[in-house]
Order: sequence, then structure tokens, then C-alpha cells
Amino acid sequence: MSTRDEEKKLAAEAAAALVEDGMTVGLGTGTTVAFLLPALAARKLKIRCVATSPRTDTAARELGLDVETFATVPHFDMTIDGADQIAPDGWLVKGGGGAHTREKIVAAAADRFVVIADSSKPVDALHSPVPLELLSFGLRATMRLVPPVTLRDVPLSPDGGVIADYEGRVGDPAVLAARLSATPGVVEHGLFPPSMVSVVLVAREGSVERRDIPPVTA
Repeated sequence: MSTRDEEKKLAAEAAAALVEDGMTVGLGTGTTVAFLLPALAARKLKIRCVATSPRTDTAARELGLDVETFATVPHFDMTIDGADQIAPDGWLVKGGGGAHTREKIVAAAADRFVVIADSSKPVDALHSPVPLELLSFGLRATMRLVPPVTLRDVPLSPDGGVIADYEGRVGDPAVLAARLSATPGVVEHGLFPPSMVSVVLVAREGSVERRDIPPVTA
């Protein structure tokens, strides 16, 4: 196992240890979550899960986890997912696997959103690419509104969206997030605000650094 994979496994196991019997748990998507699923299954807890992608759904079921639909579990005690970039102030870039729309919905529906990552994911400042999910209808018109955007050569999202990446300067992530959210044809973007995040677990050199993100107060 590579050093990077060892760190992912360590962070995933630390997050799995936070889960308690009887919880509802949102399961993210990606290479770090791939280590989370067996760590959760090994604890043999009675938990109800919802997956953010068909890949996670299949893998979780094969491990014996109780996976339901969002219709039957509309709220989560905890959602656990990885990240592509983690800024010092808690802003995230997610969506390298193209599941950021569902990941954001599931994260927003949780009391606590726990982010797990290896030591390569913390950055001084967020940078492109920022994943996008776009409507097929009017695709080229949408791309002209938020240049520069490149399309990925990947299948459509589970909900029929086109997966792309914003390749421009990020700058203030709050400003870019507002711009992308206000653009017709942009289904969702991969910028996740600190207000959505509860805990960040980053594995580094055999240990896990925990950072609690303080809640935003009015």
C-alpha cells in the first residue's frame, strides 16, 4: 500500500470511530471513502446509510452495510466524505469523481459533515479545477457564461448532468461560488463552504490531525 493510501485508510478509520450505534450516515464517494466502507462494516453497528453514488452504494451493500434511499432517510446524524482540496479556513473543493451534486445535498442534510483526507489535500488557497455539473440543454451557452470550462470525457452523472471543470482563477471562493450558483445551466459546483463542514480529519505521517470547524453565527 502506498503512503498516500495508508493515510487515506488512517483518516477513514478515524472517521468510522466517530460513528455510533443507531446513527443515520451519509456516505460520500471517492478513493478515501473506499477505505471508510470496510472500516464501518468492521464495527458491526446498526446504522442506516445513504450513498452518494452507485459505486458507493454497491460497495457498501457488498460489505453488508444497510443502504437505503434518500426517500427513507432524509436526514443524517453524520455524513463522511473526502475532498480534493481543503483551505485553511475550511473551504473545500470536491467533485473529482463527478458526484459533487449528490455529495453536497447529503452533506447539507447532516448534523455533522466529517471530511477525511490524506496529507496532499490541505492547500494554502483553493485553485482550479473546480468541478461542475451542467445541464445538457443549452450546454454551450452555459459554458460561455463561466469561461474557461472544459468538459470531461466521462459518463453523465447519475442524474443526467454533464461533468465539467471550471479552469479559471478561484480567488475568493465565496464570490466564485455565488457566481457559479447564479449561472443558468449550472446544476451544482464543487465549492463547499466552511458553514457546511463540522470536522476535518487529515492523516499525516502515521497520525490523524483533527480540526473542528466552528459553526457560523449570525
